[in-house]
Amino acid sequence: MDLPGVSRAMCWRLPRTHLEFGRRPLLMGIVNVTPDSFSDGGRYLDPQAAVEHALRLEAEGAAILDIGGESTRPYAQPVEAAEELRRVMPVIRELSQKTSLPISIDTHKAEVAREAIAAGAQIVNDVTALRGDSRMIEVLLETGAAVCLMHMQGTPQTMQDNPVYQNVVAEVAGFLEERLRIVQSAGVPRERVAIDPGIGFGKRLEHNLMLLREIDRFHSLGCAILVGHSRKRFIAELIGDFSADRLPGTVAVALALARKGVQILRVHDVGAVAQALRVFEAVTEGDPSPVVE
Repeated sequence: MDLPGVSRAMCWRLPRTHLEFGRRPLLMGIVNVTPDSFSDGGRYLDPQAAVEHALRLEAEGAAILDIGGESTRPYAQPVEAAEELRRVMPVIRELSQKTSLPISIDTHKAEVAREAIAAGAQIVNDVTALRGDSRMIEVLLETGAAVCLMHMQGTPQTMQDNPVYQNVVAEVAGFLEERLRIVQSAGVPRERVAIDPGIGFGKRLEHNLMLLREIDRFHSLGCAILVGHSRKRFIAELIGDFSADRLPGTVAVALALARKGVQILRVHDVGAVAQALRVFEAVTEGDPSPVVE
């Protein structure tokens, strides 16, 4: 997957701004406007509750707000575009008036992405890496929106049935490299693309761990790396307790990923992760930055 002359991305270009990366990862705050997301489903289904939550995440240190109206947890049921729009559009419209933070729309539907961008969103976070809707590339080209391409084996309805890989790092990297080539060939520049290995999306515990351990290999693709590990099942599997609070495990992974030079972390608990990263940065001051082996 190595691309000649390509190194760790130092910024992510959005339509109206760009995000610069340093030693500390930027945090993408999760705002699920859904009744059935795995961790907080139903808590922010009311648009005003979602807006207030997003503004709290901003105050806690989020650099991006990711708004989603369709759960992608294992075995979640699909949502029609009209319902997804009904959930997310009031939130995006109000947030675009109340915050200067970049807004991301978590969707694989071109119709939803187009309306969200018109209302103020600058990023399309697509768990299908643009395979879910052939019209999505047109939306990116017409609007100039940035995009995050994620790896997923199967669909949310099938991805955890029996995920199998011969070499998960090589296969995920190869998939992302191919998707990157496709969007670049269509006219989307590399600096507008982020990549996400899709932790928990069609992966067993051992697959997730291997991807996290070798995440620095993905820097050779020359794009910002975004990782969404927050509160996920693999943490409960590691500690052997599915009823336990997964925040400590989430923080531990965040620090490990910071050490690997990952640029963006998608998390629920922005305040706790931001505090841990600030302390981590302070106590490792003077160390090579970042550590990319």
